[in-house]
Order: sequence, then structure tokens, then C-alpha cells
Amino acid sequence: MTITSNKERRAAGLARRYRSVLRQYLKETTRAQPAVARELGLRAARQGMDVLALAAIHEAALIDEALATQPAGVRQRLVRRAAAFFAEAIVPIEATHRAALVNNARLIRLKRELAQHTRKIATSHRKLTAEIARRTAVEQNLRKSKRQSDLLLRQSRQLQDDLRRLSRRVLSTQEEERKRISRELHDIIAQTLTSINLHLATLKSEATQHAGGLKRNITRTQKLVERSVDKVHRFARELRPAVLDDLGLIPALRSFMESFVKDTGIRVNLKVCAKVEELNNDRRTVLYRIAQEALTNVMRHAHAEKVTVHIRELSDVICMQIHDAGRSFNVERLMRSRTNRCMGLLGMRERVEMVGGSFTITSAPGKGTTVTARVPIRNGYRETRQ
Repeated sequence: MTITSNKERRAAGLARRYRSVLRQYLKETTRAQPAVARELGLRAARQGMDVLALAAIHEAALIDEALATQPAGVRQRLVRRAAAFFAEAIVPIEATHRAALVNNARLIRLKRELAQHTRKIATSHRKLTAEIARRTAVEQNLRKSKRQSDLLLRQSRQLQDDLRRLSRRVLSTQEEERKRISRELHDIIAQTLTSINLHLATLKSEATQHAGGLKRNITRTQKLVERSVDKVHRFARELRPAVLDDLGLIPALRSFMESFVKDTGIRVNLKVCAKVEELNNDRRTVLYRIAQEALTNVMRHAHAEKVTVHIRELSDVICMQIHDAGRSFNVERLMRSRTNRCMGLLGMRERVEMVGGSFTITSAPGKGTTVTARVPIRNGYRETRQ
């Protein structure tokens, strides 16, 4: 209600102003362009009037102020002047109308562009929704695959642990069996052969006055028995040297290396610290077996003339390094193979890890091969693998 009243008051005020200005204009005889008419037209445009509304105001003002009391000749002249006035007054309205048309056309174009953009956005949204669904499905599949991979990894690790425990059990059982066989060979077979040899010596002394042929036969038999005893002792040392249990690792290594040099002609330089004898029996046995296997590999594959065996104390571990300057080999490729040599290397590594140590092999052309075994001195110590 208030908005309508204000609009009507503004329109009435404009009509009064228009009548007054038109009256004054019609009384003047100047031909100058009535700029005041454009001001009225601009005022009307600002109030939202169109050409017809302003024409109604113009007509009412013209009838009331000019045509009612003037003679015919004068009325025609006044009508022409009033028409010129009105033409000037409607210029702002027409300009505003044209601007409105332009703006309206621009708005229609913008609406079409907006509708087109909206359709593109809708299409993109559908594609994005489909892509999100696809990626969600892929992510779910990846999670499922990861869970399966984790499960397989855990199973693989469990199998590896089981295999490692089984391998260690086999090695322990093998070592115990070797110890038992060595004891039987040494205590039973060797003693029996020695008794036979003593008996033959007795027969030899009793048969001095008899034929020389009997004496020669007995002598040959004695030599045969002596060689048999030596072979049994050697076999026993290879299985489980009694000196390792009776005297310790250092004498056992020296005895084995003396036999190795005698059989192969390969020189061995042994450097060892006394601290090694503080190791328990299992760890001393591991070092002995590593040295035994490594020197056997040198004899079979390296074609080296000299080997260095160095055993020293490093912090809380005993480190044994066996180095030869012979032929090198590709460690990784050999470890992936299934040859007897690979099994020997794996066996050495398992032996060392069984007592909580670490085992490495390095080999390079021109530098030979180095076998390194580290075993802890104290119980409960576990060295980080290199």
C-alpha cells in the first residue's frame, strides 16, 4: 500500500512539473532545443514510465494549458512546438528502452549459455559420479587384494619359519648323528682293529722260528690293519673330531688344516684369538663346520694356492673370515640355483643363524672370495644381519 502511494505521488509531481515547463516553453518563441524536456524524460525513465505514460501526461497538459483557450491558427503552431518538446522528452525513455532491449537480449543469451553450461556440468557430474564409483570399486578391489597379499605374505613367512626350523632341526639331528657315529667308530671299530693288530704282533713273535712266508703275510696284514685304523680315525675326524670336544676349537682347526694342506697342497694361514674357546659347544661346532665347508669349496672350485682363516673378537661377537684369492663367482645367482654348492652355502648360513649369528659371502673378480661368519659370545645376543 505504501509503495503504490509513493509511486502515484511521484507521477503526480512529474505531471505538474511537466505542465509547468510545457506552458513556459509554449510561451517562448526561441527555437533552441528544450534540454529541460530531456531532463523530464530522464526523470520519467527513472520512475519506470514508458512512452505511453509520458504521452498521456503530455496530452493532458497540452489540452489544459494550450488548446482550450487559443484560436485555431495559434493552436496549430503550439501543437507543433509541443510535438518538438515531446520528442525531446521521450529520448531518454527510448534510450532506456533500447538499453533494456539490449540487456534483455544479453540476458537471454546468458541464460542460454548458462543452460548449456548447466548441461555440461550435469554431464560432467554424471561422468564424475561414474568415475568415483569405478575408483571406489577399484579401491575396494585393491583393499581386498592387499588383504589377500598380506595373508599370503604371512603364510609365506610362516612357511619360511617352519622351513627354517625344520632345516635347523635337520642340522642338529645330523650333528648328533655324526657325533654318535664318530664315537662308535672310535670306541668300537678302531679298538677292535687295534686288538687285531696286537694279536697279529703276538703271532708274529711266536712264528719267528717258522717259515718266512708266514712272517711276511702277518707283516702285510699288520700294515693293512694300520691303514684301516688310519682311515677310520680320519673318517671319525671328518664326522666329528674328538679333539673338538676334548681339547677345543683351536686344536681341532689346526688338526683339520694340517690334513687339508697334506691332501691338497693348498697353504692355510690360521690366525685365531683365545677368546673363541669361551664359546659354548654349539657355537664352536658351527665355526668348525663353516671352516670345513669353506675350505672344501676352495679345494673344489676356487683353485687358489693360499687361504687365510682369521678368527677375532669384535665387540660382543666372534668373527671368522675365510679368504682365498682364487676364482670368484656370482653370489646372488648361485644362491638362486639348486646346485649342491648352493645347498652347502645355505647350510652354512643356517648353521650360523641357528646360534643367533649372521653369515655373508662376498666374491669379486681379481679379489677372490671371503666367507664371513659372526656368532655371539653371550647367550641371548642377536646380531643384526648385515
